[in-house]
Amino acid sequence: MNGSRTRTQAGANLPALRHHNATLVLDLLRAAGAEGISRLELAEGTGLTPQAVSKITARLREDGLAVGAGLRPSTGGKPRTVLRLVPDAQFAVGLHLDRDGLTAVLVDLAGRPVAVTTAPLDLGAPAEQVLADAADAVRDLSAAEPHKPVLGVGVAVPGPLDHRDGVLHRVTGFPQWDGYPLRAALAERTGLPVVLDKDTNAAALALALGSAGGGDFAYLHLGTGLGAGLVLGGEVHRGARTGAGEFGHQTLQLDGPLCGCGGRGCIEALC
Repeated sequence: MNGSRTRTQAGANLPALRHHNATLVLDLLRAAGAEGISRLELAEGTGLTPQAVSKITARLREDGLAVGAGLRPSTGGKPRTVLRLVPDAQFAVGLHLDRDGLTAVLVDLAGRPVAVTTAPLDLGAPAEQVLADAADAVRDLSAAEPHKPVLGVGVAVPGPLDHRDGVLHRVTGFPQWDGYPLRAALAERTGLPVVLDKDTNAAALALALGSAGGGDFAYLHLGTGLGAGLVLGGEVHRGARTGAGEFGHQTLQLDGPLCGCGGRGCIEALC
């Protein structure tokens, strides 16, 4: 799963990429909604062969992730079978670990919230305590649908961080997190796959997934910290050092007030 993708990418007909190709098909099924989509349209949208799409959709139907949604008239030949996603077949948990609060949400395969919880959180507490709070939230939400599998956990936290390795960098005001492998630690605690990203990027990705046709925009976060998530050409833009959108610590006043990052006159300190 690649959280930076917001539009369908071309697939490849290689056995080693079976999971990748299935993800492409699932994403188109999600975007099609209740109206569904035909196998031919799936092939056109993914770049896969019709034969590959037929095999993938057969597996998805066997797993209960997709079902038939009727027939669509064809301009020639037999009517096309339409498939649609089964949103409540499986679920995922999303966590937002902010500086002073924890928000947890259980979502279905269409990304619709099924249950939401909020609780106070001290991001400055020892890592073991923060991990315990996060793992408890995952366990409690998973219990809301005990007979449906939870695929994994998506975690949004203040940056900067390395989303590829799942490691936090120096979060302003919380230097103890610098270099901490949060993704691996939470995966070990929960026994689930974990994806980690900046909260601003996660928010921008959610907006991009919910819009039609991609496009360029910036999501601005003005809260306990300042930052932005950038979407260019329908995809999250991270920059060469994955720090795109980190503007809260640009210096505006050289002799300004002391900031939590150790500098003076930063935007965050002046706002």
